[in-house]
Amino acid sequence: MSIRDWPVAERPREKLLELGAASLSDAELLAIFLRTGVSGKSAVDLARHLLAQFGSLRSLLEAKQVVFSQHLGLGPAKFAQLQAVLEMGRRHLAERLRSDSVLENPVAVRDYLKALLRHEPHEIFGCLFLDSRHRVLGFEALFQGTIDNATVYPRQVVKRALAYNAAALILCHNHPSGSAEPSMADRKLTKLLQKALEVVDVRVLDHIIVGDGDPLSMAEYGWI
Repeated sequence: MSIRDWPVAERPREKLLELGAASLSDAELLAIFLRTGVSGKSAVDLARHLLAQFGSLRSLLEAKQVVFSQHLGLGPAKFAQLQAVLEMGRRHLAERLRSDSVLENPVAVRDYLKALLRHEPHEIFGCLFLDSRHRVLGFEALFQGTIDNATVYPRQVVKRALAYNAAALILCHNHPSGSAEPSMADRKLTKLLQKALEVVDVRVLDHIIVGDGDPLSMAEYGWI
């Protein structure tokens, strides 16, 4: 049966407009993105099939083009559309940070960093550079490492902070393993960077670690 033959309240697009996007299942959201199904499958049936093949919505969203395009109903055009949607989401989150102090919206900071780093297969260490009112000047991914380690050079962090004329910054990195719990090395590095940046009068407000769940704030745990 075609989706057009379903009761109006059960059609994904109409359901979204009536109840909001949060009311939809992963399959219903994906069906709206797909727009159409294939022979013998409605868009929702195809979405469920794809989610079963990929294992989760996240795995589908983070798939490389060569893997993504091998699946039924997908291809380079859909991959390009998906990348555009994901990038619009990241830019929307970034825009939310630029207008206010990051201290007024810590959830937006974590959402933004999670969108940037959670999908990365290797450790990425970056900084969110802030002005004297703690508004965002910019973000840079400064170091890339292996699946469980990234070498960080304090001198380079200080150099980039000065280039932005930053008054403060938020350190961040991801754990591809999934656990956001900081290692002893993470905590030692944070202290080392704090001392190096104090010399040039730049404050470290937080060090956020991105894993599979909610990002962890080292400041909230009293480690900064």
